[in-house]
Amino acid sequence: MFGWFKRKPETETRSSGTGYTAQVMEARAAYISGGDGTAELTATVQSCVSLWEGGLSVADVTGTDLLTKRTLALCGRALALRGEAVFLIEDTGLVPCSDWDLTTRYAKPTAYRVSIPDTGGGQTRTALAAEVLHFRTGADVNMPYVGQPPLRRSGLTAGLLQHVETALAEVYRDAPIGSSVVPFPESPETDLAQMARAFRGYRGRVQLRESVNVTAAGGPAPASDWKPQSVSPDIEKVLPKETLEAARSAICMAFGVLPGLASPSTTGPLVREAQRHLAQWMLQPIAEGMAEECAAKLGEAVALDVMRPLQAFDAGGRARAAAGIIQAMAMAKEAGVDADAAMRLVDWQGAPVR
Repeated sequence: MFGWFKRKPETETRSSGTGYTAQVMEARAAYISGGDGTAELTATVQSCVSLWEGGLSVADVTGTDLLTKRTLALCGRALALRGEAVFLIEDTGLVPCSDWDLTTRYAKPTAYRVSIPDTGGGQTRTALAAEVLHFRTGADVNMPYVGQPPLRRSGLTAGLLQHVETALAEVYRDAPIGSSVVPFPESPETDLAQMARAFRGYRGRVQLRESVNVTAAGGPAPASDWKPQSVSPDIEKVLPKETLEAARSAICMAFGVLPGLASPSTTGPLVREAQRHLAQWMLQPIAEGMAEECAAKLGEAVALDVMRPLQAFDAGGRARAAAGIIQAMAMAKEAGVDADAAMRLVDWQGAPVR
């Protein structure tokens, strides 16, 4: 009976790096790190988040009444900071979810366990995938069911921005900015303390003191004669301004905002171009993905348009394009040519290009 320790241990089976446990841990890590970025509290990030929130909240919605302005604003803020947003479909409308777990099959969600925030404590619900609207952006091929915010996809730049702003804040808080050291001949400590207190009440006034050019111990003292020495830190050598501007510009580009929008010398044409860039290359693709998710879950054709409410198009160029189209169609009609066939030859379909 004492031979139990002589037994050959059985082969221990561990999960592979791509197994279910690894995927669950990776999904939770992505959720935690995606919900708490290192630069979320900076003004640059919050400005970009506000642009996402405001841009999506004014979108034109056709095909459903569930996507209200408040819901779209919540979607914009959640997608910007978290990379995904989950809403439970109820008879009264869409219910936002603060946390969720999901199961997948063939990389597609099949069921959700969602947490609904309420005063006095939230509640947990289990729902099928068809009962949940799951909006996400920046998904990776390894986990297409998990969204990633821009800050997570640009972690190095976000960390740089956070460290630079934190360092500058600590310098202005702790460094002796504006302080100086004034040489003085040997005197008792009480006299030096009294003189230091006297300087406080002479701001903006003239204070007369004796010269320090004295001789003692058989030799002259250094001829400093009240020449102050500044102890303010010299931070220009580390280029904080250039580093901060570069980090801010990179963060703006990660959110689809042209860096020139934050420049003090920005002009009207640049503002309009930045608005078109944000709406056309960032918000509209996100809106198209949201519309596709709503159409799949609600069973109706849903469309979201952020270009028209934001007026993110060249009004003069659009008017010239419309005039050219009308003139071309009139000329085609006079010549007996099918106008639709002529337009298809130049890949022109639908409304004029924005």
